[in-house]
Amino acid sequence: MLAWLCASVAAVAAPTTPNILLIVSDDQGYADAGFQGSTDIPTPHLDRLAESGVRFTSGYASHPLGSPTHAGLLTGRYPQRFGYERDPIYDPNDRREGLSASETILPARLFAAGYVTGWVGKWHLGAAPEFSPARRGFAETYGFFGGGHHYRDWTENAAIEYDGPIVRGGRAVQPPAHLTEAFGREAAAFVRRHAAAPWFLYLAFNAPHTPHEPTPERLARLAEIKDLRRRNYAAQVSLLDDAIGETLTAVAESGQEKRTLVFFFSNSGGAGGSDNTPLRGAKGSVYEGGVRVPFLIAWPGRIEGGRVDHRPVSSLDVFATALAAAEVPMPADHRYDSVNLLPYLTGENSGPPHDRLFWRSGQARAVRIGNWKLVRLPGKQAELYDLARDIGESSDVAWTNPAAQTRLSVALEAWDRELVPPAFNGAGSEGSVASKPAVNP
Repeated sequence: MLAWLCASVAAVAAPTTPNILLIVSDDQGYADAGFQGSTDIPTPHLDRLAESGVRFTSGYASHPLGSPTHAGLLTGRYPQRFGYERDPIYDPNDRREGLSASETILPARLFAAGYVTGWVGKWHLGAAPEFSPARRGFAETYGFFGGGHHYRDWTENAAIEYDGPIVRGGRAVQPPAHLTEAFGREAAAFVRRHAAAPWFLYLAFNAPHTPHEPTPERLARLAEIKDLRRRNYAAQVSLLDDAIGETLTAVAESGQEKRTLVFFFSNSGGAGGSDNTPLRGAKGSVYEGGVRVPFLIAWPGRIEGGRVDHRPVSSLDVFATALAAAEVPMPADHRYDSVNLLPYLTGENSGPPHDRLFWRSGQARAVRIGNWKLVRLPGKQAELYDLARDIGESSDVAWTNPAAQTRLSVALEAWDRELVPPAFNGAGSEGSVASKPAVNP
C-alpha cells in the first residue's frame, strides 16, 4: 500500500512540462570539441551530449559578438531590432548600456508559467542594478555582471570588470578557487534542488574567453600541446566540458534526463587560441568563422539522438523552442525572429527552419539564403559564396552569379531597413578598455 501511495504522489508531483537547460560557451572555436572533430582537446561530456541529441553543422550565433547574441537568444529577436548591436561598457552607474526593460525576456515568461528560473555564469547585459538578472525574471542567481572575468587568484574590485564580485542572490560571495568549476557546481546544485519542479537554467559560461587561466593540473594534463597559447585555451575548454558534465550528471542522477531539453552552443566564433577550421574568420567577423558555432540540442524523452542535421538554425531559436516545450504561447507584442525547432527535430517538418538568416555588426553585413552567402564589408564590393561547395568562403563567385547576388542584396537591404540605430555606444568587441585584463600568451 505504501509503495502504491508513494508512486501515486510522485506521478501527481511530476512536472508535465520539461526542464530547459540552456548552456552557452564563450568564444569557442568551431572545431574545438570532439563532436566537431577536435583531436587535441578532450570533450567527453559534450561528445556524449551530441550522441544523445542532434548536432547542427550550420548552427549560428545571431551576432559575431557575445553580448548581442545573448540579448537575441533571450528575446527571440535580432538584437539590432531594438538597438542592441554592441557590447555594453561595464559601468554599474550607466543606465543606458544594457538590455532595455522594454524587452520581456525568456525567464520572465517561463517564471510566469510556473517555472523555477536560474542563472549561473556570465551576464554581460548591463551592469547597472536595473539590468540585473534578478529583475529580469531569474529567481535564483549566481555569477558576475560584466563581459569577462578572471578565473582564479583575483583581488575583488567592483570598479574593474574582470575583478568584479561574484554575486549570489544580489550579495557578493567568497570568490571560488576556479570560476568554471564553481559554475559547474552551482548548476548541478540547482538541478538537484528542483528535481520535482519544471525549471529553466541559463548556464552562461565565460570559458573559454580570455584571460586563459586554467588550473595548473589541467594545464599539465594537456602538455602534448606545444603551443602555450593553444594549451591554455584547450585547458579552459576541458574545464568547461567537465563543468557541463557535472551539470548533466546531476540531471541524469536525479531522474530528470528524459524530461530535460538541453541546448548548447557558443555565443560567437572562436578567438584567442581557438580553431575555427574549416571556416574563414573569427569572432567579430560576419564571415562563417565569426558566426557559425558548435551547436547541439538534446531531449532524450522526445527527440531521437545520434543525428546530424545540416539545416541552418540560430541561437535566436532558443526562445520559441523553449516556449513551445513549456506550452507557453508565443507573444505578439513585437516582431519575433525565433523559430520553434521542435517540429523539425521530431521529423514533423522536413523543410528548413529558416529560409534566410541575417547578420549586422557595425558596417559589416551578411545574409544566408539556402547555400548562398552574401557578405558586405565597408568600402568593398559585395562578396558571394556557395557554402555547399566553399564552406571556407575562399572563392567569391559574385560576378558569375549575378542573379543570386541581386536576390541576396535585395533581401539584406530590406532587412536592414527594418532595424534601428544602435541604442548605446558600447565598448568594442571585448569590453571597456580600462577594464580589460592583460591577456596571457
